[in-house]
Amino acid sequence: MIYKRWCMASVCGVALIAAGGGAFAQTAAPQDTGSTVAEVVVTANKRSENLMDVPVAVTAFTSQAIADKRLAVLSDLNNTAPNVRISGGDAAANPKMFIRGVGLSDFNPTTASAVGVYVDGVYIGSPFATLSSFFDLGQIEVLRGPQGTLYGKNTTGGAISITSNRPTWRPSAEGSVEYGRFNAVTANGAVSGPLIEDKLAFRLAGQYLRDDGATINTVTGDRVNNANRGAIRGSLLFTPTDNDEALLSVTRYSNRGGARQAKQRPLFPATAEATGADGLCKPGYYYSGACTDISGYADPSADPYRVAADVQGKDRVDYYSTSLNYTHHFGDIELVSVSAFQNVRRNIDENSDTSPANILHNHFIAYQKEWSQELRLQADVGKLKWVLGAYYMRDELKNNSTFDVLRDFRPLFTSPSNPTGVSVDNSVVFLRYNYTQNTDTYALFGQADYSLTDKLTATVGLRYSADKKTFDYHETAEESFDLVPSYAQSKTFSAFSGRLGLRYELTDASNIYATYNRGFKSGGFFGGQADRDSYKEQLAPYGNETVDAYEIGAKSSLFDRRLRLSLSAFYYDYKDLQAFAFVVRDARTVQILDNAGSAEVYGGEAEITAVPVRNLTITGGLALLHAKYKDYKSEGGDYSGNQMPEAPKFNASLSAKYKIELASGASIEPLLDASYRTKIFFDPSQTDRLSSPAVFQLNGQLAWRSPDEHFEAGLWAKNLTDKAVLVEISPIAGLGYDMLSYAPPRTFGVFFRYHY
Repeated sequence: MIYKRWCMASVCGVALIAAGGGAFAQTAAPQDTGSTVAEVVVTANKRSENLMDVPVAVTAFTSQAIADKRLAVLSDLNNTAPNVRISGGDAAANPKMFIRGVGLSDFNPTTASAVGVYVDGVYIGSPFATLSSFFDLGQIEVLRGPQGTLYGKNTTGGAISITSNRPTWRPSAEGSVEYGRFNAVTANGAVSGPLIEDKLAFRLAGQYLRDDGATINTVTGDRVNNANRGAIRGSLLFTPTDNDEALLSVTRYSNRGGARQAKQRPLFPATAEATGADGLCKPGYYYSGACTDISGYADPSADPYRVAADVQGKDRVDYYSTSLNYTHHFGDIELVSVSAFQNVRRNIDENSDTSPANILHNHFIAYQKEWSQELRLQADVGKLKWVLGAYYMRDELKNNSTFDVLRDFRPLFTSPSNPTGVSVDNSVVFLRYNYTQNTDTYALFGQADYSLTDKLTATVGLRYSADKKTFDYHETAEESFDLVPSYAQSKTFSAFSGRLGLRYELTDASNIYATYNRGFKSGGFFGGQADRDSYKEQLAPYGNETVDAYEIGAKSSLFDRRLRLSLSAFYYDYKDLQAFAFVVRDARTVQILDNAGSAEVYGGEAEITAVPVRNLTITGGLALLHAKYKDYKSEGGDYSGNQMPEAPKFNASLSAKYKIELASGASIEPLLDASYRTKIFFDPSQTDRLSSPAVFQLNGQLAWRSPDEHFEAGLWAKNLTDKAVLVEISPIAGLGYDMLSYAPPRTFGVFFRYHY
């Protein structure tokens, strides 16, 4: 009932609601004076438009907001916008991204996210590259809802558009240094200026970030979950004529930090009192000594930041990209070309049991290369605005993975008496599986916006996409265990996606809109270890997922631009959604990825930006979400009616920043940033064991800014309430434990920033 009331409120509150969207955030005239909400120019429709004129639900973060919120990687966007969930359970790659409940928790590299990530207009297809550092950015935009027309495949949840700072025609320089708890150091810098007046400009930017880690390994005494990464970007802006512009960008990123070292939660009961109805340990006994893993180890500490690992892994990522954005004007028509090449390598040693024994150690080496080309013709002529485009992408993935399972107990399994009772057939000691996947993507698309009257505008968009994928899987083992035979196959996945919309201007400062969007996520092949008893089903291609999304909303600026408010309601018909889960077969934990039947998703969102008094800016958002499986029967059980993973029923955020002007011309600027979400589940089974309770978090900053605004210094803190927040649970019940990943505890520090 509460969701229905919310949807009614989105209609009844049209006169009071305002913008919540836009990509390519820039301040536009008139300038923000501290008494009004700054206007924003956006390119959500691949052209520059006023935020208020774009019927898309988007949250935009300017460069100042990125710095104030300390958005260092993609996962830092978690809970910063309505219905946005992003977690980085892995140390350096594979973020789990969900928008409005639409996403996928699979960590295997063959599977694309349902949320597309774009950097300077280039689609980042590799999950190994999407957690590379945020640095020297102009803005970040989070587009909520399917973006199947202009952005294309793998955007059933939405899209995140990241824009780096461009070269400047005047000399400029900026830098920042931060130091914080756990010996954390972050340094950023950039220089820019002209090389040839009005013809050629450059920009060079870099970042270095490291910390010792918040977690202590009690076996070695070392700190783990540490960070160590750096990045550099060089760009050239060339304008040979008034009608031509070319922007060349080259980026190099490197990560040398530790692999994720999760907290083990033992599941095998050692006493009758500790045994639950499912045969696993009761929650109150996990760290009592009455619960163990398969080796008999019982972690004595419930502290989420104390682990016991025999080996600490490393997560090494090397990413290189180059892109060329070229624009040419033919009178009213604009030709846009976006060319890109990306190359990424990941080499990770992971201790996946966090115990003093070798129960499960993994080693993954993967290489991925991507070439992409987009061409667009677009124009804004009279009542008609249109875009026509074509897209091609080539993706080559090679993966080499090894699983070292129960090595320390191998003599027991092979002895005549075998006191463990575990069959060696179910306990492969050393298994290597390799595969390659090559993908060719083709797409044609177009969108037109036509003004039917002075106040009413209609939108029509259509895109055809095709993915041709080839997949080749091989296994080898240390001993003569039964293996999955080599398996090769290919398939083409194609679909139409599109957009229909109406937008009506109530006044010069208020409008309402209604849209229909179809999103499409390409099918593919499972990229995890196949099970020898069911490999044909596991490795068989899974199909496309589709979302038919219906949305209404309104946008308005109120009280002489002191208040900007937005309200929207949406309903999704979600079919053939791709779902990932763990199941236990004959004491083996097996991964499965298949198409669930259908799901029902609906809810509402509100966002606000207000300047109630001079120099006080308040921003906030809240969301209600109903996301449940309608029909999903899997080997793990019947999940129909269950709440979908990473889909809190309610989430909200609120930020307040106040500028206190001093007599010297300097200013003191305190900032508080709060967020809240209700309980979430990490698995389709909707079991409490695989969930994270509701959580409230609070961040803060106190800054001093110089009179000329060139210098800024201050104090900062994150997670002021010092909550141990679960961000991921990997169930490995076949070996007697779960792996729990936590966000960092309370951190704090000092910072200094300069720009010229």
